[in-house]
Amino acid sequence: MDSNELSNIIPIPSLWDNLEKLEKRLFEVTVSEDTYLTEISQYLMEAGGKRFRPIISLLAGELGTENKDKVIDAGISVELIHLGSLYHDDVIDEATTRRGVESTNRKWNATLAILAGDYLLARSSELAADNLGLESVKLLASTYAELVVGQTKEVQFSFDTKHGTDDYLEVISGKTASLIRTSAKLGAMASNSSPELIESISSWAWHSGIIFQITDDILDLNSDTETLGKPAGNDILEGTYTLPVLLALEKDRIKIEDILHQVKNSEIELVEVLQEFNNDEIVEESNKFVNHHFKQSNEAIKNIEDKKISNILNNINEYLLQRSN
Repeated sequence: MDSNELSNIIPIPSLWDNLEKLEKRLFEVTVSEDTYLTEISQYLMEAGGKRFRPIISLLAGELGTENKDKVIDAGISVELIHLGSLYHDDVIDEATTRRGVESTNRKWNATLAILAGDYLLARSSELAADNLGLESVKLLASTYAELVVGQTKEVQFSFDTKHGTDDYLEVISGKTASLIRTSAKLGAMASNSSPELIESISSWAWHSGIIFQITDDILDLNSDTETLGKPAGNDILEGTYTLPVLLALEKDRIKIEDILHQVKNSEIELVEVLQEFNNDEIVEESNKFVNHHFKQSNEAIKNIEDKKISNILNNINEYLLQRSN
């Protein structure tokens, strides 16, 4: 996801000004008394990132009238949750790269990566408690619990060829869509939006989060290492069988199970068989899931009277949809 493309989709200059403020404040609130911890916990921030979740918070904040400083803090809180989870994910996956740089667990070690992730999660709660209120703290806590459940399910299914697309949707609902939904909800709450608008944009964001993850999983199979910041098909190498792989299994279980077994045991190079999961038929089947959530997401925002905002939300979904085509 390119920030320049997003700036064209979201033509609200004040939002991008607020994102710059958010970026600066993100570094300010993660400074520790221990400079070593500061260095580690800000490492992935320095590496960049799409900042998709805080952008959604800032956009949702446009629906209300409250001071935008609270909306910025909402965006920071969700980004800290996201960043903290990435540190933990890399330890779980024994990852070697993240965002095009050496992963934290590889650069330092797993223990320090976990501690840095914990620190970022703690900072998120602290910021929300100070500036956003008890309801927001509860929302962030319950969302992180959903994220952990989703991640746990994914680990349970590691290298498992017997689970199906329903299981996959449960996983991504927890590990991805829940936090994108909360990004929108927290931003709308911080701007004092009406309950109806909060519900609408939260529903939009949940479905959009499903689209985001499915298209990401398709990209994992059809993009190059430079674009992804990790090897193409890395999920398969790690035993995470996403929607395209599961659809390929439904199509020809015996053949695909054999291929996955050979890849797992390094008997065949993944690049030689990527086409089994990245052909027109599999992409078309994957896009049926995407299109379903595209329709549901856009249906959720029909009662948003601010047509500028509702059009932007629709265009974000269009942009995510095009990523997999």
